[in-house]
Amino acid sequence: MSRRMIPPLLVAVAATFTWSASGDAQYGGEEGNRRPQSILPAQSTSPTYQSIAAAPDRPAPARISAKIAELGRAFGPGVGISVRDIREGWSTSWNGDRLCPQQSVSKLWVALAVFDAMDRGALRPDDAMIVTRNDLTLFHQPIRALVGEQGYRATVSELLERQMTQSDNTANDMLLRRIGGPTAIRSMLTRLRISNVRFGPGERLLQSGIAGITWRQAFSSGNGFEQARASIPLEKRRAAIEAYAENPVDGAAPNAITLALARLVRGDLLTPTGTQNLLALMERSKTGRARMKAAIEPDWLLAHKTGTGQELGGVVAGFNDVGLLTAPDGHIYAVAVMVARSSRPIAERQAIIANVARAVIDDWKSGSNGQSSPRYRR
Repeated sequence: MSRRMIPPLLVAVAATFTWSASGDAQYGGEEGNRRPQSILPAQSTSPTYQSIAAAPDRPAPARISAKIAELGRAFGPGVGISVRDIREGWSTSWNGDRLCPQQSVSKLWVALAVFDAMDRGALRPDDAMIVTRNDLTLFHQPIRALVGEQGYRATVSELLERQMTQSDNTANDMLLRRIGGPTAIRSMLTRLRISNVRFGPGERLLQSGIAGITWRQAFSSGNGFEQARASIPLEKRRAAIEAYAENPVDGAAPNAITLALARLVRGDLLTPTGTQNLLALMERSKTGRARMKAAIEPDWLLAHKTGTGQELGGVVAGFNDVGLLTAPDGHIYAVAVMVARSSRPIAERQAIIANVARAVIDDWKSGSNGQSSPRYRR
């Protein structure tokens, strides 16, 4: 079957390993210091993604459009929001075409490229790589604890699991290098006609550039990066982070992300197997408990990827959650909430993301017409 054909039933996958995270990935934890089982082939026990043909564009219901505008207006100009009903074909947004810093949301494109390579037979899930200390990156990288003098052997499957469910930066960079680096990702985005999405230079160069410093591999050990960053004059750091927030090298428009997610579900981007396994990884994400996850109700399913940028003087450049919300009846919404730049406290950033997801759930319950929806059940 051609990848451009609508796939058969896409089955989401239950977790295949047992550790649990204590919160958002950037805070770290011991859960990353074990080897997960292979994620492929998938074994299904969870709800399903239905094959959905592309629907014609249509106006969004007034109720959800008004609510998204209300949430965006209340938060301020720093947020971009996009909601897309994959089955019905409508979308609504607030600053939806603004390029917002992706941060770890960009791991989604690396995973997409890896599954694309598997679809083409260029890569296998059991292909192995040796992670050495020279491969370590910065910030959240639980795999670092496993890398000794002889390195650590990891399969593509394991690196995908760590990259998408734990947001491990080193696992992501290993996969990025394996598939050809940033240039390969950009070429894939062009080939798949995914527009208004930029891909940055990789974790080390991206984060050091935002901090206004030049990367050195010594920064990957201990608190080396944080110490080097603290030595930079405040004005230089402020200029660097403001320049990034204004014109992010890894910027993406929320509308572009929800469109790509819709096309993923429809089978436009990968084979059915590749689609199934990427969505399963997104379901198992352990980050962002106070973001979209905080709004999820019983019988709803969330497949998502978070992203969190650096903060300086209370101003953050990038605080995101993007993903797919699946209702009890199989109705699927693509949602992206991206805080490009904000001085609001973290609780308020988390709240805007959760409130958008909650608005989608409430709209589904109402049937978009203010009446109780027969689709809703507990």
